[in-house]
Parts: sequence; structure tokens; C-alpha cells
Amino acid sequence: MLTSITLAVFFVLKALEDKIVFFYTPTNLSEDSKVTEDFIRVGGLVLEDSIKYSSDGLSVTFTITDNENMINVIYSGILPDLFREKQGVVVEGKFKKSKNMFNAKTVLAKHDENYMPPEVKKALKKK
Repeated sequence: MLTSITLAVFFVLKALEDKIVFFYTPTNLSEDSKVTEDFIRVGGLVLEDSIKYSSDGLSVTFTITDNENMINVIYSGILPDLFREKQGVVVEGKFKKSKNMFNAKTVLAKHDENYMPPEVKKALKKK
């Protein structure tokens, strides 16, 4: 009985091991061939001079970086008040690796001058 439970827990954890990441970095996305078009989170800094609004003002494109790789993001909706260049963000949505384009459904900006998601800060320090 104990062996069965242990094996069941092992297989569940093994199946989830690639999905237990809070977010990916642009480098993770460029290096990981297993990344699918599932709903994921990506964190990084908004690249300077990369924010472009559509002519109708309903969508925006920008680039996020981890100071090693970059991905382009397209988002339709209202951006958080604290969204700006050179600031940390986490975007949620689907990634099209063939186009290096992330279709964001949600954009989360940093909370205040001192806050950056710990995972983003750690990933940027490594670079």
C-alpha cells in the first residue's frame, strides 16, 4: 500500500515538474524546446524605447528582457499605472516561439519603487 502511494506521488510530481515554475524568463523561453503554447507567465524588464501603441490606442507592443534575451509582447487592454520602461513586469498569456511573440492576457507591473518579484530580481542578477 505504501509503495503504491509513493509511486503515485512520484509520478504526479514528475508530470508537474516542468509546470511548477512561477514564471519563465526570456532566456528560459529561448532555450527550452519543451515550452508549449500553454498559458504561462514570463518575467523581465521592459526594454527602453520598445513601447509602441497602436494607432487606435487599443493595443500595445513592447519588449521584455532579462539582459540576455528578449521577447516581444502584444497586449490589448489597460496597462497598470506603474507600467513603464526599465521596470519589472510579469506577463501572463501564450508564447508563439516561431514568431518570438508573446500574446499577453494580463500585465502585472511592480508594486512600488522597492519591489520587484524575487524571481525576476534573482534571474537578472545571474545575468
